[in-house]
Formats: sequence, structure tokens, C-alpha cells
Amino acid sequence: MFLSAPLIRSALALSLGALVLAAPALAQRDPAYAAARAAGQVGEKADGYLGFVVPPSAPLKALVEDLNIKRKAVYAQHAQAQHATVEEYAFTAGCLAIARTAPGEKYQAPDGTWATRTSAPPQRDPRCPAG
Repeated sequence: MFLSAPLIRSALALSLGALVLAAPALAQRDPAYAAARAAGQVGEKADGYLGFVVPPSAPLKALVEDLNIKRKAVYAQHAQAQHATVEEYAFTAGCLAIARTAPGEKYQAPDGTWATRTSAPPQRDPRCPAG
């Protein structure tokens, strides 16, 4: 059975809820990651991965690359279960991670620039599922 893109995104949004809530908590256990995120050195990208807002130090680059590898492994596992591509699943995860950023945190705006979350909702790609 073929699922439409909006239906896939809706199903993914539901299944990603717990993952997106748990992933930052796991990553934040690392004080270096938490400090870099608080300092605005890294942020959530629209593609579901972490990105560098400023050129990273070698240790921070290695840490974020490791976290992104772990994210991709989780996305691949869940994408297969949802009959979606890893890219579709990662994109929806990115939408949800950006929606859950806290004021002061960096995220990638739809135009690709880095934005700082305020008390207002973040700018999101129009393809993101509602919620």
C-alpha cells in the first residue's frame, strides 16, 4: 500500500514524539554538548540532525558527529517500521526538534539561516506536520 507524503508525515509525527523528547535528554547528559547548545554553537537543523552555528572545536565536532550518527541509526530503524525513507523520517524529526527548542537555543530557519528561538514559535518549513 502506498501512503501519501502528508499521511507519512502525520504517522511519523506521532511516532517521533517520544523519540524527540528522549533524544535531547540523552544528549544533554554530556556537559560539553549542553554547554555548546546553551552557548549557541550548535543547533537543530531542518534535516533532523545537529548543525554547527559557528566553526566547532575538534572535540565538539567529534561529539556532534557521534550524536548525528546515533540519530541516523534511530531514524533508520523507525523509518523502516513506518515504511518511510530515512530522509522523510529525519525531516519530520527535524520539524519536531525545532518546534521543541527552548528560548535562546539555535535552530535552522526554512531559508537555511540560523535563528535564535524566542518566546514566539520558531519559523518552520511549510512541509512540517502541524503540531
